[in-house]
Amino acid sequence: MFSVLIVVTLAMAAADWLVVSTGNKRLEYLLKPATMVALIAACASMTNPDPGDARLWIVLGLCASLIGDVFLIEESRFIQGLASFLIAHVLYIVGFLTMGVSVGAILVGLVVAVVGIVIVGRRIEKGAARQDPVLGRAVAAYIGVISAMVTVAIGTGRPWAIIGALLFYSSDAFIGWSRFVKGFARQDLAIIVTYHLGQIGIVLSLLPRT
Repeated sequence: MFSVLIVVTLAMAAADWLVVSTGNKRLEYLLKPATMVALIAACASMTNPDPGDARLWIVLGLCASLIGDVFLIEESRFIQGLASFLIAHVLYIVGFLTMGVSVGAILVGLVVAVVGIVIVGRRIEKGAARQDPVLGRAVAAYIGVISAMVTVAIGTGRPWAIIGALLFYSSDAFIGWSRFVKGFARQDLAIIVTYHLGQIGIVLSLLPRT
């Protein structure tokens, strides 16, 4: 069942990418959360997650992400969406810690996170603060939490966790850059593709290691 639901998730994600590329907002608002529902079902159906205790946290993180997706349908609910995804990252951190981490890999993750903050995060935070100081602080907090999520994901040493976390980080970096620094061509498509693949990668990190 897991394999079937992952294929369904990928098919729905691909349909959403096509819809985003054509600018059909009505279908996008339907397909984006629907894709997450399918991914939640896939994660819940996994028969031998490794470790089993981590799945609960990943599922809860997916659910928080789904809530964030719904909030972000309305531009006026950006802060609520940001808060939902912040909670999702905290839940993913707990899930990754449950998988086990090594000190050496955590240090590598810290270096990656710091580089991301210096190159991208600071400019996004400053751009948000120029719009609204309160928003700037909220964005700074979010950047801190997602950077911690990336650090811990790398700390697990699991390829899918690392790929998923980095893709999710990229998606949010694209959002922050386009919203608070400067827009770029095909930004919406870049955001949604990296978002879906990032979430799928995080789920695949639960697959038993061989």
